[in-house]
Amino acid sequence: MTALDSVNASMKAGQTVCLVGPNGSGKTTLIKCVLGLVIPDSGQILVEGNAVRNDWAYRKTIGYMPQIGRYPDNMRVSQVIDLIKELRGSAAILDDDLMRAFEVHKFGDKAMRTLSGGTRQKVSACLAFLFSPPILILDEPTAGLDPLASEILKEKILTEKQKGKLILITSHILSDLDDITTDVLYIIDGKIQLFQPIEDLKLSTGETTLNRAIAHIMKQQPS
Repeated sequence: MTALDSVNASMKAGQTVCLVGPNGSGKTTLIKCVLGLVIPDSGQILVEGNAVRNDWAYRKTIGYMPQIGRYPDNMRVSQVIDLIKELRGSAAILDDDLMRAFEVHKFGDKAMRTLSGGTRQKVSACLAFLFSPPILILDEPTAGLDPLASEILKEKILTEKQKGKLILITSHILSDLDDITTDVLYIIDGKIQLFQPIEDLKLSTGETTLNRAIAHIMKQQPS
């Protein structure tokens, strides 16, 4: 079975690309390929014009927030953050905006195994943005977050968007992405069905929101 079939897309700084598609469409596989967690059978992935196969240094340019963060159960939150800092070895000024906004200091001494799903998501978000990477890949970033935390994270994403960073984001809650998305990449059965600016998509579908525009497109797909 082919997970991704002749996927060809070019993204650049300043874009916030919403990656959408039905469950099992290949979204997660595409993200894993970009991260080097899955090696494609053919083709190549370029970051800043350079092929990344067998050259994993490019990962330092990416901040990744998984849908479900998995961390050592017995480590405290502060220990996990310190460990990631040590592993990255980055001399850059750290971006601790989310750590302060989420008040990480209040649960920094708690073991990871004791955290709720939403609090674990906060830790993942903090780590994704911590090193101020030029590329952000956010997989269902607001899943499990309470309304306040979700708004804090969306504001942070908007801030990074305004800095001209490349952001690739997936979410089943498309209403969260209306003010964030610049382009939509729609994938089904491992094939790109469309990749275009959100305003063009809204114009072609006659819809005013991302959620309605995607629903319109999905209705046109053969069952």
